[in-house]
Formats: sequence, structure tokens, C-alpha cells
Amino acid sequence: MTSQKSVPRGPGKTATALARGRWSAHVLEDRVHRTLYTDPAVFHEELVKVYGGQSWVYLAHESQLPEPNSYLSVNMGQRPLILTRDRNGELHGIFNRCSHRGATLCRDESGTARSFQCPYHGWTFRNTGELVGAPWPEGYGPDFDRSKFGLRRVNRIASYRGFIFGTLNDDAVSLGEWLGPARGWLDYWIDRAPGGEVFVRSAAFRMGFRGNWKLAYDNAGDGYHPAFSHRSLLDMASRMGDAKDMSYFGKTPDDGPMKSYALGHGHSVIDQRPAHDGPGSFWSNQRPQPGREKFEELIRSQHPADADTLLDLCVGSQINLSIFPNLLIIGNQIQVIEPLAVDRTQLTWHATTIGGVPPEVNTIRIRTQEDFPAFGEPDDQANFEEVQRGLAVVEDEWILMNRGLGTGWQEMTEDGVVKTTVTDELHMRRYYEEWVRLMAGEAT
Repeated sequence: MTSQKSVPRGPGKTATALARGRWSAHVLEDRVHRTLYTDPAVFHEELVKVYGGQSWVYLAHESQLPEPNSYLSVNMGQRPLILTRDRNGELHGIFNRCSHRGATLCRDESGTARSFQCPYHGWTFRNTGELVGAPWPEGYGPDFDRSKFGLRRVNRIASYRGFIFGTLNDDAVSLGEWLGPARGWLDYWIDRAPGGEVFVRSAAFRMGFRGNWKLAYDNAGDGYHPAFSHRSLLDMASRMGDAKDMSYFGKTPDDGPMKSYALGHGHSVIDQRPAHDGPGSFWSNQRPQPGREKFEELIRSQHPADADTLLDLCVGSQINLSIFPNLLIIGNQIQVIEPLAVDRTQLTWHATTIGGVPPEVNTIRIRTQEDFPAFGEPDDQANFEEVQRGLAVVEDEWILMNRGLGTGWQEMTEDGVVKTTVTDELHMRRYYEEWVRLMAGEAT
């Protein structure tokens, strides 16, 4: 493969010394090859190595399993999975595949159950995965041993402050070590709630697009696109005043106080908080929404001493935190990337409420969370689909991610985090280092 004449500079050096074998020809310092988004063979290898085979993958939030014997149907890449909380409150990840003939056991999204019976042939399993019984067992001969036919389990399940992750890698580092500096950003997001009580609501907002899953991850840490992709949203915000939410992305954002951070293991965050100033500023900079004035009047009258703090909790956290490969924290919402095919992806938005606040706060909080998925996300998904269409041009091989290279924007902090401006494409270059390492089969 060679670079095209239309590209102003030749292929850069290999991204890192971690690049192995064929991936060193696909992931360069300043670009990646189009086939990483279009080749079904690459996609299927990602499902094995990235989505659980080597690393930790986000599965769900503990509040979605609120009581003993709760269960939740999720996917680990494309592997159907039942997350369960047994009668003692312990979490388990069991694959939603009968060990007899492979049919899915659970056809419901969530509920409570002590056991699951396969609708095909009636094999029954505890919610911890053990085979309880098979109808007419004499048909399997005298040596049939139920203990050998339990459901396949996720090798390791771990939770960080309610966020549940799983890995199929027995040798992976601990979840805390893998999250690394991203833990501090999760702590901030959780601790905005009094007592750290966060609840994921049962209803989810699902959106599918015709494009590769990595396009969503590319975009999540991209502070370059809002001024152009979300022009209508920014125009509306600007009409309400220069400092209204997200309008700062449209005015030379690299000269402003916002920053982006590469956190290691492919994680990154955009911090919009410096664009605000003091208690109540999150709320005062928010775009208009139905009923806002009446709720503000109610909260200020009933809780005058804490009104600014409570109103700020109604508004998004002002960070975009990306946990590789599939968890995005956007404002007050949890977004999960779900790969369906090399050119098909589902994004699931989960709204959250918090404990320890008046009910009016959560009412406005939910209304606020309706905003971006309906008004901003369609812009992004249209871009994802148009990128996927553009990548059908096989003669133009490379996707550039060179913004910020050679600028001196990057600054290394004491904990190894790299700080830079919000339009730097560093987040893409760094997560592809992790991608190469996982695809090369190196343990986390």
C-alpha cells in the first residue's frame, strides 16, 4: 500500500513499537488504512481480540440489576450475554447460549429469575450458570454428568463504582489498573450526585447507523467537528447569548480554556468545564427547554441556599469521557457502542437519575437528556454514514488523524496523561496504539 499523491505528506512512522506484523502497515503515526473500517475480516478479528478477548469491555451499570435474582440481557461485542445477580447479590456473566444445541435461553431484556430454561429442549440452568437438569436424562446414558454442561461464563467480571466490565482474559490486569487515570474522571461524574448515587433508567434510546463502530469512537473525543457538524445547534445557542452551551466550540476552540486528555489504554476525555465559571454557570449556560423557568422558580423558592448546586446537577457534567472500546460518558448519559457488522453499528443511550436530590431535579435532568440524542446525534450519525460511503473509494487508501502533530500542543502530566487542545486528533492516535496492541494478541 502506498499513499496517494493528493495527500500532502507521505506515510509517517509506525505509531509505536507496539505495532506487530501486518498492523504496522495499517496504523501509521499520522493515519490509518481504510480497510480497518471496511474489511469484514478485520471486524471479526476485533470481535475476538478487542471485545473481550484481551481487554475489559463495559457491560452494564449495577443499578440495572437492582435486587437479588435480577438479570439483564446485553452483548459482549456480538456475544449474547446474561448478566445476573444471584440470591446473595453476587454478579455473574453467563453466555446466553444453551450448552446443548446453542439456542439462546433468555429472550427478555431484563427481569428476575432464579433459573433459565431453554425453550428449545428444556435444559434448565441456575442464574449462576450450573445445569440443573435435562428432560429425560436417561437418554444421555449412565455417564451423563450435569456438572460438565453448565453455561459458559465470562472469565472475569468486575465493577468500578457501579460500572460493570467483563473480560475473557484470565491474565488481564485488574479493572482499576486498566482504567488508570480514567477513574478520576468517572469519580467526578459519579460524585456530582449526593452520596454518589447514580441510577440508569430502564428505558433506552437506540440509534443505528450504517458505518463501522470505530467511527463513533473517533468522534467521541473529537472537538474539531462541533463547529461544522452541529452548526444548527450552535446557531440556536448563540442566539441565546455568546456563552450558551456548546457555542464555545464554534469560536476558535483551541484558543479557549477547554482541554482534551489522553488517559492511557485508549481512554480519553474532553473537558468543557473550564468554559464555565462558578456555581450555577452550568445551568445559566444551558440551552432553553420546555418548562425550564417554572422548575427553576420552584427549586429556588424551596431550596434557596442550594439552588445553584441543584440546578447545575440538572445539566450535563460538561465532560465527554471515552472508555475504550465501547463506553462513552456524554453529559449525564451513558452511551454504549454495539458493533453489529463491519458497516453497521448501534448506539444505545441510557439516561440517568441521581439520589439525594428533590424530584424536580431528576425531572429536569431527564428533559435535558432528551436534547442531544434528538438534536445533535443525528448530525453525527449522518457523518458516520457518509464517511463509510467515502471509504468505498479504494484508490484513496488513508484516513488522516494528523491534526496536532508537530504543533507542540501536547503536554505530559505527572501521571503520564497527555494534555492537549480540544481539536487535536491525539485521542485517535492513542486509542489506535491500544487497538494495535490488542489485535497483536498482547495481554492487557
